[in-house]
Amino acid sequence: MTGSTPAFIEKQYLGREWIPVTIRLVLAMVCFAVYFFTDESERNADILVVVGFGIIIISIILGFVVHFSTRVQNQSILLNGLWTTRLVKIDLQSIVKVEKGTYSRYWFNNPVYNLHSKGSIRFYTAGNEALHLTDRDGLVYIIGSQHCTEFLRAVQIEMGKLS
Repeated sequence: MTGSTPAFIEKQYLGREWIPVTIRLVLAMVCFAVYFFTDESERNADILVVVGFGIIIISIILGFVVHFSTRVQNQSILLNGLWTTRLVKIDLQSIVKVEKGTYSRYWFNNPVYNLHSKGSIRFYTAGNEALHLTDRDGLVYIIGSQHCTEFLRAVQIEMGKLS
């Protein structure tokens, strides 16, 4: 990996997906609304303000936490995860098919890193699109991306360098 500039770099953040952000903000609004409508004689109602602000602060902090970063460099895809996860290197020489598709048919998907399930390995934080890479052994790598078209183009360029 020395001396070569990456053809594609993307960082995916945990707290920037709109559905979880909406859920957290609705919870905070419920806390503030319940606090507003409780009597002043209730001493425990003050905790609702603390919880509401805590939810907002955690939501802001999660907006800056990188779940994983994707790099296309030196005829390989490098996926580096959060904190204790290991670097995953997918060698493009072993890839036989690359296509752009949807990550999942579901609306709500949990962020995953290196999830082995049903003959595929999944990497996902947010969005609907993903790159599907099939290797010689039939194993499918599904890598979610916010910039799937650029990701696909970078992978195709790097695979073209192999010929």
